[in-house]
Amino acid sequence: MPEIQMPKLSDTMTEGTLVAWKKKKGEKVATGDVLAEIETDKATMEWESPEDGILSEIYVEEGGKVEVGKRIAFIGAEGEAAPSEAKKEEEPAAEAKAKKPAETEQPAPAKEEKPETAPPQPEKEKAAPKKDAKEEPKASRRATSDGDAERVKASPLARRLAGEEGLDLSQIKGSGPEGRVVEADVRAAMKSKPAPASVEAKPEKKSAEAPRRQQMEGSRIQLSGMRRVIAERLVESKGPVPHFYLSIEIDAGPLMSTRAELKAGGEGSETAKITVNDFVLKAAVAAAVKVPKANASFDHDALVQYANVDLAIAVAIEDGLVTPVLRAAQNKSLREISEAVKDLANRARNKRMKPEEFQGGTFTVSNLGGYGIDSFSAIINPPQGFILAIGAVSKRAVIDDCDQIGVGQRMAITMSCDHRVIDGALGAEYLKELRRLLENPTLLLL
Repeated sequence: MPEIQMPKLSDTMTEGTLVAWKKKKGEKVATGDVLAEIETDKATMEWESPEDGILSEIYVEEGGKVEVGKRIAFIGAEGEAAPSEAKKEEEPAAEAKAKKPAETEQPAPAKEEKPETAPPQPEKEKAAPKKDAKEEPKASRRATSDGDAERVKASPLARRLAGEEGLDLSQIKGSGPEGRVVEADVRAAMKSKPAPASVEAKPEKKSAEAPRRQQMEGSRIQLSGMRRVIAERLVESKGPVPHFYLSIEIDAGPLMSTRAELKAGGEGSETAKITVNDFVLKAAVAAAVKVPKANASFDHDALVQYANVDLAIAVAIEDGLVTPVLRAAQNKSLREISEAVKDLANRARNKRMKPEEFQGGTFTVSNLGGYGIDSFSAIINPPQGFILAIGAVSKRAVIDDCDQIGVGQRMAITMSCDHRVIDGALGAEYLKELRRLLENPTLLLL
């Protein structure tokens, strides 16, 4: 049987971290058994065995990082031994042997060079007097320069000040009688000279800051693969993608009333489990069907308008954020969307997602209302054309149609748009339809 290699569990995955082995060495495994937990660039997920047999060898310990395509284990038949390391090393050994003749040819020129490299010692001895010869002119030059300094016309105060500051009087232009260097000339030269004290102070400052910074840090947490990719993806999005934002505030009173009526149907009924977020997701999908130009992405020299609404839903997990995708959501009822989303979110949090369930998505909905966030702006997940940021439903003082002040329930929604795909008018058209559906939620029950 072939060796088991690190699988490519996402379209952008280049390496994976083996979080935990679910089977031990020597254990029998069947196709579909959970073999290991692998952290990809998008999530930590359980990986099922692709083979039946015995887990004969484990090549990667828990916590090890492995490139896609590299071996991680060997599953063999009963009594089948894993390929020995000796066999694995045969090819490199053969290559090394093949290289040996070439390597033996190279030392020959080295031997020829030895006579040239052998006599460096006498050369060094010859070089020594040269060094002394060089040093002598330096010494004589110093003496000459000292003598020049003595011959420069300067006032006693200027001479003393120049000596304290290490300035060469011969390099200072005098402004006194007959070019005499005076105190003002020396002070002017001091201003133009870079202060050595400040240069030396820099390393001291750095060395003083280092322990202080370490004290402030407390602890340094290494980025996980998912967190690293989230950082990279968001930078890729926010920089090149020209974002602009459209915000609306909807009357959430009818939505809350409809949801309360469904909940009153009974604790065990399916409709009782439908949440405010389910209504929002259904409305977002229906609005995309009504305004199909918004359900698109930018692709270099063209706009791709999607036939299906593949809805990506942002789900917070322990180590970051994942966006499982609800395929062809336009064909699902409110109840079906509610059930599918709960299943996806539950499996995402319990690391039971399949790789294809994270990939694609025509746009994303991110809801932080459950965390008490009134409103926010989200970053687009390329190549999608937009993302919706949903805030909490909160009670506000509102003015009704009769100009009376009363208490109303409001929800803020912000649409982050890729300006290459969606213009202001198109975004406004989409949000207008979204508002109409959410303020008339019975339309979503049809």
